[in-house]
Amino acid sequence: MKLGAFSISLAVKDIAASRAFYEKLGFTAFGGNQDQRWLIMKNETTLIGLFQGMFEKNMLTFNPGWDSDAKALESFDDVREIQKQLKAAGVAPAAEADESTKGPAHIVVVDPDGNQILIDQHV
Repeated sequence: MKLGAFSISLAVKDIAASRAFYEKLGFTAFGGNQDQRWLIMKNETTLIGLFQGMFEKNMLTFNPGWDSDAKALESFDDVREIQKQLKAAGVAPAAEADESTKGPAHIVVVDPDGNQILIDQHV
């Protein structure tokens, strides 16, 4: 199963303060819009997302179809195929993608400790 680019999505209280902190660790803004209260920060191949007021808990995020530079991959496992494989393995999604569609979609699964994992396809 190819999950694509990996990042940690952080639920932050103050996006400006969080941005300043992560810039001190060598991260730079890579995508997003601070005025909309979300940023993607990058340090070499490491990605973090800062999201103010969009969700309650931090979560792991995978982006099928993208590399760590948000460039489309020629070959990848579609999120709907990943969903089918997870269901076959006994993992019930907390949020499902419509299997009759193509293109962008997402699913959410929750690990045994309650950690959310977002599999978010943009292509």
